[in-house]
Amino acid sequence: MGIQLMGLAHAKQKLQRTLSAKIRMALASTNVPKGHIAIYVGEGYRKRFVIPITYLNHPLFQDLLNLAEEEFGFDHPMGGLTIPCSEQYFISLTSTLNCS
Repeated sequence: MGIQLMGLAHAKQKLQRTLSAKIRMALASTNVPKGHIAIYVGEGYRKRFVIPITYLNHPLFQDLLNLAEEEFGFDHPMGGLTIPCSEQYFISLTSTLNCS
């Protein structure tokens, strides 16, 4: 009986950690201003960027989206749009788009 209770307590703790992590992710995803989208960028470690949705129509950004589709299809591991390029390249690209 004591072993079952310990197993139940351990399962309860694990469930609470999982749920609190999901709640934190949901709250983080709500911090996107209207007219923007959250994108995860990087090769390996992925950093979250919030960009204007107008960038999505630009031909240079379309190339990145095609690359993401080839690598991930429609199953994005981070739960949001994931772009498999270097952080430096992405920052350079968004700086260029911001100037135009």
